[in-house]
Amino acid sequence: MNFFDKLSKAISQNQSLLYVGLDPSPEVWPECYAALAKPQAEYSLERALHDHPQLGKLRAWLQSLIADTADSVCAFKLNPEFYRLLGVAGIELMHETLSCIPDAIPIILDANHSDLNSNTIFAQTIFRAWQVDAVTLNAYSGQDLAAPFLLYPDLGIFVLCTTSNPTAQTLQAYPSADTPFYLHLGNEARTWGLPKQVGLEVGAPSPDVLARIRATAPERCILARSVWTEGSDLQKLLEAGLNADGDGLLIPVPTEVLIPAAGEKTYLETVKALKAQVNQVREAVAQQHPSCSVWVSDICLLKPLPHEDLILQLYDIGCLQFGNFVQASGETFSYYVDLRTIISNPQVFDKVIGAYATILKTLRFERIAGIPYGALPTATGLALRLDRPMIFPRKEVKAHGARRLVEGQYHEGETAVVVDDILISGRSAMAGAAKLQSVGLNVKDIVVFIDHEKGVMDRLKQNGYQGHAVMTISEIAETLLEAGRLTETQFQTLTE
Repeated sequence: MNFFDKLSKAISQNQSLLYVGLDPSPEVWPECYAALAKPQAEYSLERALHDHPQLGKLRAWLQSLIADTADSVCAFKLNPEFYRLLGVAGIELMHETLSCIPDAIPIILDANHSDLNSNTIFAQTIFRAWQVDAVTLNAYSGQDLAAPFLLYPDLGIFVLCTTSNPTAQTLQAYPSADTPFYLHLGNEARTWGLPKQVGLEVGAPSPDVLARIRATAPERCILARSVWTEGSDLQKLLEAGLNADGDGLLIPVPTEVLIPAAGEKTYLETVKALKAQVNQVREAVAQQHPSCSVWVSDICLLKPLPHEDLILQLYDIGCLQFGNFVQASGETFSYYVDLRTIISNPQVFDKVIGAYATILKTLRFERIAGIPYGALPTATGLALRLDRPMIFPRKEVKAHGARRLVEGQYHEGETAVVVDDILISGRSAMAGAAKLQSVGLNVKDIVVFIDHEKGVMDRLKQNGYQGHAVMTISEIAETLLEAGRLTETQFQTLTE
């Protein structure tokens, strides 16, 4: 799972655009810096904790922040410089803090790295040894600085566009207010990598600056900074920075909120209230673009189920209907699953593609083959997401033109994975696979979104194919029943 998919999942799971900075600033913990200011070449964290109780309080505070806010934020951010200034003990504390963060929550290293000489080894260290998910870069030296980080396609970078520092304005706004350097830098960074790799970091207490960057880069995720200056208007900042889906903007929890007061965890209610305030604006923004609305869960199951949010979203946009429907197989069902609706809802479509991609990443193949017509948008999305070429077997061979049975470029002997939407009888998927095999391609795996069960996977296996499904009709029925979306009668209809 790449960084932005992981981030999107955390946003959806926790219904939050907030991130928490795990930064032991000297303004918050001056005692620690004063105590550890002397040289400490061999001064381990264990020794430091023993000699300096304040460091132990700092460690407890960091771990408490993680545990208390992990279900209310979409990311954690760490500035390594604050830890480095604490010496060897601080570096060990940073690694310990990183290890406490749940795997489901992305980690952004707020390094603002800018050194060309160390960028390759730095990228290797933070992405492989430290296991962070994204890093901030001060890329004034251009794409050469970003290149080593982009060699890790599943991980992300945020390129610094603007800061809120008043003395930087003469540089950032050069040469004129109409064509400021920060917009040029943001636009240039968009050419360095796809939206799933490259985001923008914006220190902007001004809604105008944020709005101009959003207009320049509507598809990019923005890591907002310095939004809590005196007189700032959160609603206007959100309206300026959110994309049309009510998404794409990460908001910091104010540092002063997180500072412990007399040992009390006063920040918990504040964080929850802030999350609700942000979500209210998100919904208002999304309502202005009804064709691309943001979906927000309205339930909380006691026992979370696999694909819970995705199933509920599919139901809420009308993908499941009840009545008498004739299927492509000729059978008549008392319900109908229509996945074609998802192409008009980018938020859901992105999650569907991500669910497919999780399975495809475990398989070996050279080409992605979509079954016409329902699975063609999905196959296209997967080809873009996984950077694999796409082909498709024609439903019928035209009497004009090239009269190809299989469209797209391929070579005999290559392996193609078949992608279909719904597996009812397996006929369409196997017919498509047979066409691919007739032109010399190998087909081992067939991946579908929904398996209607009733032994269809066994039928695929008997014909030499391994079937894979994102979810089953039983899983859908159980989730919707638990969420109160289905009656008992409708549940029986789906599972009979």
